[in-house]
Amino acid sequence: MTSDLFSKAQERRPKPLAAEIRPHTLDELIGQRHILGPNGPLRRRVQAGRLGTVILFGPPGVGKTTIARAIGQEMRKEFRSLHPASSNVSDIKAVAQEARAKDVLVFIDEIHRFSSAQQDYLLDLTETGTFDLIAATTGNPYHVLTPALVSRASIFQLEPHSLDDLKNVVERAVDFLAQQKGLDVRLDGEALKQLTGRAGGDARRVLNALETLVLGSPPGTTVPITGSMVDEVYQASPLPFDRKGDFHYDTISAFIKSMRGSDPDATLYWLARLIHSGEDPRFIARRILIHASEDVGLADNTALQTAAAALTAVQHVGYPEAQIVLAHAALHIARAPKSNSACRGIGAAMSYVKSQPMISVPPHLRDGHYAGAAKLGHIGYQFPHDDPRGWVDQTYAPGIRSGQFYQSDGRGGHTFEARADAWWERVTGQPQPQYGQDDPDPDD
Repeated sequence: MTSDLFSKAQERRPKPLAAEIRPHTLDELIGQRHILGPNGPLRRRVQAGRLGTVILFGPPGVGKTTIARAIGQEMRKEFRSLHPASSNVSDIKAVAQEARAKDVLVFIDEIHRFSSAQQDYLLDLTETGTFDLIAATTGNPYHVLTPALVSRASIFQLEPHSLDDLKNVVERAVDFLAQQKGLDVRLDGEALKQLTGRAGGDARRVLNALETLVLGSPPGTTVPITGSMVDEVYQASPLPFDRKGDFHYDTISAFIKSMRGSDPDATLYWLARLIHSGEDPRFIARRILIHASEDVGLADNTALQTAAAALTAVQHVGYPEAQIVLAHAALHIARAPKSNSACRGIGAAMSYVKSQPMISVPPHLRDGHYAGAAKLGHIGYQFPHDDPRGWVDQTYAPGIRSGQFYQSDGRGGHTFEARADAWWERVTGQPQPQYGQDDPDPDD
């Protein structure tokens, strides 16, 4: 009797809008067409009745739980949900016992929170087909799950919803509110644009914002929603950003690659995303500093100076002013000519040092500033400044040929490196090694 009372109370309790309009079949799902479209790989597994172990990973609000429930409905399986916060090995055993008598689909949300031992316990159950398993995680499975579980699973990455997907979500929600709640919700163009554009691809975030905007409206009323109203709801809700997860690393990666790719607008967009999400300005400045040498390098030596100055500046100036300093430095990297000869050269030299026999320091390069050095044969060094050219032809690293490590990225432009190439060609009478023209033998 008590359980019935609780069940009825649960039924009467209002549900979140996202739960009330949750799709029940794969055909009702919005988005993720790359895996659930007519020829999508996950849909094919469902249609063939060969689900096995599936891992869905992606940011919040992209449909991981909804997809799992829809697959259970489609395959007519008993749906059992487990969560690391409240489930342990005994709960897994109980579900396994039930699965020996009926067809069960187990859904484990945030599976990365299970210990390695708990994940390993699942292996035998899934391999022997005791039950089908759909696991969801916001982390990259290759980083947060055990290799054994990953190797036995079909892994599908879910993408943030597109703007069109989110508009369809809003339309479905507005229809539901009209038919089930008697609310005539009217969004102007700016409101719809704000509602979908600022959600970060998260359908749940859109629905929660819409629900907040209509709460308290009595049935039979018209609810006008403007852009300023949406802006107010989103003010206290920054874009999703997990400093330990893929969102963090993917955003940083996009920022770096935009600077390297010389796209100033993309550089500013990803920088703004980082700043808006509360990323430490010192972290951003350190990334800019690295890429001043890695990607600009000898093409424009002042880029490193700008980046170093930016790092110093943000240690004394916080947001919002620090964003200007970061933009200054990031745009210098994006707009500067590019050369990664320094990065490439030290990488090749480090690889050589680690893999090849040590080269002895030639006698003429050894320290000769002490009594007896000449008797040891530390003689023969030619001082370049004694030559009018400021250069003499002598061996500095026996066995290391010109261009084996350093190759210019001058590319014929008006850069420091190009000017240096022209200078040394005049001085030495020899062409300077250029990247891509005479690559060193990787076996050397």
